[in-house]
Amino acid sequence: MNIIPFADFESVELLAGTITRAEPNERAIKPAYKVWADFGELGIKQSSVQITHHYTCEELVGKQIMGCMNLGERNIAGFKSEFLLCGFPDAEGKVVIVSPTRAVPNGAKLF
Repeated sequence: MNIIPFADFESVELLAGTITRAEPNERAIKPAYKVWADFGELGIKQSSVQITHHYTCEELVGKQIMGCMNLGERNIAGFKSEFLLCGFPDAEGKVVIVSPTRAVPNGAKLF
């Protein structure tokens, strides 16, 4: 395990958001969705995410998630990805979304 100063952890912006829209990312090499999520004061942000194994577009809408907001933008298959949706790999390496167990305000910071 790599130990980091607590200040480094505090600089990571892990925020709660709610998915407002999801659709297949047909240009992605690996199966992925384009998702848009409401992060409160930051507004709606978008990302391309490889979560097709466990989730459908329909069930993602309204789901609260945790997004890392300060990693910069990336271009994924021609789609601007503005945040990293956080998740854990299951036993097969497929992503399971990190989500609060109770509703929290969009934009709430993990601490």
